[in-house]
Amino acid sequence: MIGLRKSLVFTFALAALTLLAAGCSSEEKKYIIATDTTFAPFEYTDEKGSFVGADLDILAAIAKDQGFKYELRPLGFDAAVAALESNQADGVIAGMSITDKRKEKYNFSDPYYVSHIVVAIAAGNDSIKSYADLADKTVAAKTGTEGAKFAESIAEKYKFKIRYFADSPTMYEDVKTGNTVACFEDSPVMAYGITKNNGLKIVEDPSESSPSSSYGFAVMKSHQANQKLLTMFQAGLAKIKQNGELKGIMKKYNLNYDF
Repeated sequence: MIGLRKSLVFTFALAALTLLAAGCSSEEKKYIIATDTTFAPFEYTDEKGSFVGADLDILAAIAKDQGFKYELRPLGFDAAVAALESNQADGVIAGMSITDKRKEKYNFSDPYYVSHIVVAIAAGNDSIKSYADLADKTVAAKTGTEGAKFAESIAEKYKFKIRYFADSPTMYEDVKTGNTVACFEDSPVMAYGITKNNGLKIVEDPSESSPSSSYGFAVMKSHQANQKLLTMFQAGLAKIKQNGELKGIMKKYNLNYDF
């Protein structure tokens, strides 16, 4: 009888441990996704104080399709990348351009948007009509962006200096106050800002062809655990491209759709 009782106790204990283990293994991982804070219309705070944008809608649509959970962390572009590299974030979606240099460290999804760089000046400034007019002046660019890279590539040719900023709104204010005469920015971001009366206008100069860049979702190459997240993002992106949901998101934010 005692042996039977011990056997039953052992059986119940083993069953309880099995159920506990099953419960732990079924717990869904919540991915930490880092993003920018002010890169409208891809991520920004609207008039109601809600954090919104095309990147957020894309991420939400893909997570729903693929069935994964995530926590969004608006950190600013530089901080988002730093969080990714220090393993404090699992992925980044922040209007991040896919470049050969970045691909040395990050694995990217397929592109979900194609942009190019524009130069903008204060709306009331009529003295800057071309890149040549930037000679001996100081322009603004955002640290670590394709706009900054483009500005750096032509600074010597057109003889201008560059002042760097951490975010777009501060950069725009510097141009409007005249501390810098122009800024280099992604075309959809600047176009959206102008529709919201940001006080700037785009300089059209056919003498210099600005580069285009594709935006993608990124994870660290060295963090193998996050490759599953990239695989799910990739599959979900293909799905929302195919079913027209991505096109609808772009239309919602008045963005050109090139896929």
